[in-house]
Amino acid sequence: LTKIFYILFALITLAGGIQGFMVAGSKGSLIGGGVCGILLLIAGFLLGGGKMQPALIMGLVASLAVIGSFVSAIMKRGGSFWPAGVEITLGVIAVILTIAAFLKK
Repeated sequence: LTKIFYILFALITLAGGIQGFMVAGSKGSLIGGGVCGILLLIAGFLLGGGKMQPALIMGLVASLAVIGSFVSAIMKRGGSFWPAGVEITLGVIAVILTIAAFLKK
């Protein structure tokens, strides 16, 4: 479940970064969405390959970065459900799944 979630979260994060760049010209969105999305994709594929600990650490770091970025943005200038609310929600779910996977180990 965590593997699939990381991959879906990655694709949504990548799409959000691209959209932020296309709509608002935000290079930060493109870079942040790109880096976090790629880390989440790698984490998902590593989980599929049996490299559980590095994958979970990578997924946790990327998820916390996404959460931190959007919480900070909401506190500074407010925000709407997309992308901030969606990304924060997905990030929290990813953190919960990651912790659960660590505890199963």
